[in-house]
Amino acid sequence: MSAAEEKQVTASGRWYVVQTYSGFESRVQQSLMERVKSLGLEEVITGIQVPSEEVLEIRGGKKRKSNRKFFPGYVLVEAVMSDEVWHLIKDVPKVTGFVGGRTPSPLEPGEVNDLLYQMETGARPPRATVDFSVGDKVRIIEGPFSGFVASVDEVIESQSKLKVMVTIFGRSTPVELGFLQVEAA
Repeated sequence: MSAAEEKQVTASGRWYVVQTYSGFESRVQQSLMERVKSLGLEEVITGIQVPSEEVLEIRGGKKRKSNRKFFPGYVLVEAVMSDEVWHLIKDVPKVTGFVGGRTPSPLEPGEVNDLLYQMETGARPPRATVDFSVGDKVRIIEGPFSGFVASVDEVIESQSKLKVMVTIFGRSTPVELGFLQVEAA
């Protein structure tokens, strides 16, 4: 297929996974977008995504929103694959190759649709991540036990919750709290 024929193909590309140096995903995305634009290949390489999600982090008792990549070291590229396109992508600085090697394997449409839907709509609420561990002392900042100091008994990362032991009337009582209801004591 000639370059002119390739440019006439629209949005029929498949999604491929490109391996990059970890931490350079956004730079690879930007470099690839610039190359595609300068060569006029917008209809051959139609999408470049760095899958990420918004998370709430608590560090040093402070809440902070940030983006966390779903797959560090990987970029998704929607393209009509040819030797020219393969070389164009492979020659971008910080790209190490494709998943699938010399003959890249496209992703299944269902996988791509789920991933893109999650990125576009924020299908999951922002996740909270913390650096608490069992035995840490925390101060409760929300709820009926606000102001109490407690000891972390269990960290339930999947639910963004902690089980803590609060001393009330001289007895330790287990209480389940969200990550955002406590701060480091």
